[in-house]
Amino acid sequence: MRRRELYDAASGGGGPRLLPWTSPEGKPCYLSSDGRGYLSTLADSIETVQLSMGKELLEYARDVTAPGAKALSASEYRWLACRLAEALADALRVADSRGQRIPDQEEAAEDA
Repeated sequence: MRRRELYDAASGGGGPRLLPWTSPEGKPCYLSSDGRGYLSTLADSIETVQLSMGKELLEYARDVTAPGAKALSASEYRWLACRLAEALADALRVADSRGQRIPDQEEAAEDA
């Protein structure tokens, strides 16, 4: 499939989309749409922000843990570990959401 066809297939039609946020109770939120509405656009934007924040955090973590870098305090390392765990959870959720929207190879072959 071409890139645009994959995007179109992933944008809708494959069932509800896992959103990058949870309910107040921590339960997953889903959206059933064609992938082009306001909430889909908002979810795309939030995923982009989450991934870019994770990238920046990873760069910071690499800098402060590099050989010769000034050591952080225990509370600073704990803060860093907590933020890295949050960024990893966000990235895994984005990957799960996007993975669920990629059509199976068998389905793509049948549609072609």
